[in-house]
Amino acid sequence: MKSESTAIDMPESSSAAKGKSPLMAVSRAAKGGYRRGIAIFDFVLRLGAIVTSLAAAAAMGTSDETLPFFTQFFQFQASYDDLPTFQFFVIAMAIVAGYLVLSLPFSIVAIVRPHAAGPRLLLLVLDTVALTLNTAAGAAAAAIVYLAHNGNSKTNWLAICNQYGDFCQKVSGAVVASMITVAIFVFLIVLSAFALRRH
Repeated sequence: MKSESTAIDMPESSSAAKGKSPLMAVSRAAKGGYRRGIAIFDFVLRLGAIVTSLAAAAAMGTSDETLPFFTQFFQFQASYDDLPTFQFFVIAMAIVAGYLVLSLPFSIVAIVRPHAAGPRLLLLVLDTVALTLNTAAGAAAAAIVYLAHNGNSKTNWLAICNQYGDFCQKVSGAVVASMITVAIFVFLIVLSAFALRRH
């Protein structure tokens, strides 16, 4: 008499068939949501940086003032294009604003595909270059604004802000806006580095 054995077929679970445990799948989804949140915050910060960089360029580019008293031969006027440093500032901030606009599609790609490291790495490199340009323009303009407010008695540079109040107010506001853009760029770079570290 032969002993009969019964075999019971147990179907493999879908997670075992794929070689992944459900816990790992949930963990990966959670990381994807975390990176997507960073990418959305990155996009919002870029919109803010566009506003501040355009405000800096516009404020500096429209800073001119003519004093009410003038003679037949002399007209007392202050304008941003009288100083090459301010011209450089306007051009640099316009370039930074243009770059930020062009970077928005890559930021959207980082939102749609949070696990893709390529767009994030590209933004990290280009943000560092834009930060350098922004800092150089802001620092150079800040030095001239300081001289306009305080002058330098050793070199006989007179403070002109007592006469050209509106001009100094606009260029000072432009420098402040550029420094806010610098702070946003630093935060963007830290965010990108943190997101890449999580890959």
